[in-house]
Amino acid sequence: MKNENRLIDIPLKTVVQVTALLLSIMFVSIFLTYIIPGGEFGVLPDGTTDYSVYIRRADLPGVPIWKGILAPVLVFFSSDGLTLLVLSIFLIVVAGAFQIMSDVGGVHSLIGSLSKRFSGHKYILITMMSLLFYSLGAFLGQFENMLTLLPIVASLCVLLGYDSYTGFLCCIASTAIGFATAITNPFTVVLASNIIGISPVAKIWYRLIIFAVIFLIMIGYIFLYIRRIEKDPRKSLTYESDAKLRESSEKTVFEDVNEARVRNVYTVFLILAVICVIVTSLIESIRDYSVVFLTVYFLIGGVIAGMAACRDWRKVLKGLKEGLLSTLPAILLVAVASSVKYVFVQGNVLPTIVNGLNELTSGKDPLAVAIIVYGIVLVLEFFISSSTAKALLVMGMLSVANLGLSKTMLVLIYTFADGYTNMLFPTSPVLLIGLSMINVSYFTWIKKSIPLFAGITAAVVAFLAIGISIGY
Repeated sequence: MKNENRLIDIPLKTVVQVTALLLSIMFVSIFLTYIIPGGEFGVLPDGTTDYSVYIRRADLPGVPIWKGILAPVLVFFSSDGLTLLVLSIFLIVVAGAFQIMSDVGGVHSLIGSLSKRFSGHKYILITMMSLLFYSLGAFLGQFENMLTLLPIVASLCVLLGYDSYTGFLCCIASTAIGFATAITNPFTVVLASNIIGISPVAKIWYRLIIFAVIFLIMIGYIFLYIRRIEKDPRKSLTYESDAKLRESSEKTVFEDVNEARVRNVYTVFLILAVICVIVTSLIESIRDYSVVFLTVYFLIGGVIAGMAACRDWRKVLKGLKEGLLSTLPAILLVAVASSVKYVFVQGNVLPTIVNGLNELTSGKDPLAVAIIVYGIVLVLEFFISSSTAKALLVMGMLSVANLGLSKTMLVLIYTFADGYTNMLFPTSPVLLIGLSMINVSYFTWIKKSIPLFAGITAAVVAFLAIGISIGY
């Protein structure tokens, strides 16, 4: 049952539909481990994996059926388990912090102020928001963390006369597209460049051109959508589910609080949150622990900000509880989405799949090789959403392969293929959670985003061809 008081409320129907889809993919993966021969990569003298050596092991069995069925649970006890656990706790804590913010009037006061200030310049505000999130993805490699801001951006877009889907495009979609249109993304450009042995800023001018062109495609898609709902609001994908947000924009519901104090408190709270995101992304020594730092900040900072805003500990604790409960379905989606990789690893077929796909590049035209490598990473992205894991796997092999492509081109191909699919594949937890938060089904998103990704795909192929022709 939908709780009208929750800022984040994932409908049961959506959870059931998405979980059923992911479970189907998981069971297909279990079946494939009995069809595809097993294999393994070599081992270097220091004990690390040698991705240039593949050893076929037909004697290795597929994943045990019981392990496959229990994969959503067992994945938390795998090598990825700690990461998944931390991500789950992070999502729960952030939901609690923003529910407190909503309950004490923080969301209302901030969004109301912004909507009044930019009421006559809506397109400028939409462009600024989209570019901000796009840049966070391209320069800092942010993506998962942006779920924390989706409720606020969605609410702001509703108050501007648009809808939650517009907020999703400005926040989550723009960040993901920026992540793939990487300039200094530490999780793709920096890591892949280090693995393959080049400077992350090598020929950066070409990536800056791509950055500008892809953003024009992204903002053009957003403008086309909002022009359509300006003419007929009922064409909005979230018209009915946004009813509560539209009503809140028409009346003041926090008359018992000092709106100026609340606005100031949460302005500081959000500024510090952004600083935390930037600092933990830039400092290499703590980058791996960024989610932990942010979890602690939102837990402690969220409670302190709530108390400073309303000075009512009962309201703060109630908001924290509601926020925690609202995100529990998202943890199920994270677990099931992460199970596919677990099944392929336990079934000993991931090395075989990777080796077979890489053999396709032998003796091909440079553009054909580029497209094949692009396709390889796309396939891997479906099963392995972690950019770090894929970079180690793919770039480790490409660094010793003779493909006829420059190292800068290989890094570009990798960043293209790794990022855009974060907004397409149902194995992307952030995509599923984000769509659930605005009450849009995965299949509706795929249907409506076809023009966006058709334009991006055409641009990607064009930039690959131009890059090869100019010796990028």
